[in-house]
Amino acid sequence: MAAEGGGKEMNEIKTQFTTREGVYKLLTHSEYSRPNRVPFNSQGSNPVKVSFVNVNDQSGNGDRICFNVGRELYFYIYKGVRKAADLSKPIDKRIYKGTQPTCHDFNPLTATAESVSLLVGFSAGQVQLIDPIKKETSKLFNEEVPVMLLSCPSVTSCSL
Repeated sequence: MAAEGGGKEMNEIKTQFTTREGVYKLLTHSEYSRPNRVPFNSQGSNPVKVSFVNVNDQSGNGDRICFNVGRELYFYIYKGVRKAADLSKPIDKRIYKGTQPTCHDFNPLTATAESVSLLVGFSAGQVQLIDPIKKETSKLFNEEVPVMLLSCPSVTSCSL
């Protein structure tokens, strides 16, 4: 059947179109299901950190990924760059109220399929050891109110 009125092909697939309500775009599954999507222009204020660990489980898919977006920390099974993780089913998700995670890293020497140690650093100076598989929080270090550090070469003279 020939296209009428303009010669455009009727089977053309649109990936984006604009209406008076806004712009509609075709998204990949991983983009669409991303938890708490934030507008693109405000992403610069929420740096994202990513950590990986291999737990050598029997299923052959032992890679785990941890990432933070703002005050939220997510832990997932990582299936590689070709397969999107099911972002609606995290192994562990934590939301912090007073401070936000700024860095994190796994201990690969002690990582097993049943337990993994994740050290998380926060913007106010605290450090927390957690196990996202067991969903345990071990200890919060440096939880005292941050104090100004002084440089004191001797007991009698201190300077800021």
